[in-house]
Amino acid sequence: MAVWAADCAERVLGLFEAEARGDTRPRDAIARTRAFGRGELDVADEIRRRFAGDGAARQVSSPAAAAAARAAGQAAAIPHMGAHALGAAAYAAKAAGLAAPDRPDAVSEEIQWQLSIMTIEARTALRQLPPVGENRAGPLSPGLLASGLLGTIIRDLKAGLAGAER
Repeated sequence: MAVWAADCAERVLGLFEAEARGDTRPRDAIARTRAFGRGELDVADEIRRRFAGDGAARQVSSPAAAAAARAAGQAAAIPHMGAHALGAAAYAAKAAGLAAPDRPDAVSEEIQWQLSIMTIEARTALRQLPPVGENRAGPLSPGLLASGLLGTIIRDLKAGLAGAER
């Protein structure tokens, strides 16, 4: 899940970097997520560091750039709770949509791409997560990730998990 979430976040990272040249916090978060996915980083250390990149989204004015930074932050929170992988993907899809307001299918195209690169292992793990907004604990509980566009994206991702295996 961590590698998949890093892939999702990295795909929109340029939206953040175009506006915040020199701010490496989201890129560093993605690199740490990849290292965690390879088993190179300790869970406890990464849980303590999950907020290290916070603030990057507040340093940019473009909503697309902010969503891209949040995608990286959600990916970095995976050691704390795997459900953050869906948060990373949702923010990445949101960023793609915000960056292409003239393309109404941008979000759904991003979701399809995300599903297409997902490994069987990630798909299996994500299928185990509770439905969005129904469990009171974790990032999928009623609230930010369960509402609005993010909630819709996560519901669409979860529905797509039943699709063809990769």
